[in-house]
Amino acid sequence: MSGTGPAFDLSGGALCLDFTNTLAGRPRKPRDDVRDYGDFLEFGRQAIDLEEVTRLGLVRAAQRRPALARAALRRAVALRESLYAIFSSVAGGREPPIEDLEVLNKTLRRALAHLVVTRTPGGFAWDWSGGGEGLDRVLWPVSRSAADLLTSDDRERVRECASETCRWLFLDRSPSRRRRWCDMKVCGNRAKARRHYHRTKDLKEGTDVHAGRAAGSP
Repeated sequence: MSGTGPAFDLSGGALCLDFTNTLAGRPRKPRDDVRDYGDFLEFGRQAIDLEEVTRLGLVRAAQRRPALARAALRRAVALRESLYAIFSSVAGGREPPIEDLEVLNKTLRRALAHLVVTRTPGGFAWDWSGGGEGLDRVLWPVSRSAADLLTSDDRERVRECASETCRWLFLDRSPSRRRRWCDMKVCGNRAKARRHYHRTKDLKEGTDVHAGRAAGSP
């Protein structure tokens, strides 16, 4: 819980999608970047600009109550998997599982109890109260992000990476709305390389077959 940990890729286009993408390599070779409570707080630091004073307060709270910190981490993982099921269904044009919507709503009810309006130099803004007390503090904005996305027109832009070794979720902001890859430079190029390999291999095998037949001709 030193404040150092994995560098999270925040390219999903929405906080809730970035959180689902902390598990990479679905479904064949999953790699979890939220392995402990410290990683969970590190995601918060990078993704929601979790203030250092709040992060340190949560670190001390976790050290005093390790069982509660582990329970918060389990809730975080459960929410992440429910969000993946929900938005993967949305991307595929399917109905999200009811049980996963209930996991989101349960987290959302806890989160909204901490949502307040505060004064700012320019007027007023939403903020979260009790930041150093709730060990699942990072989930509050994540659950609100999920609710906002599900109830917005941007829901129609949710996509799932076409790579069978990725399956990250992202918002398709392209004019054509036909983006297939979470990152063209990574998954897109890998797919192009695989297609090129198989085309080259098929062409070579076809050439070898024709050459063999020619060699065996009278």
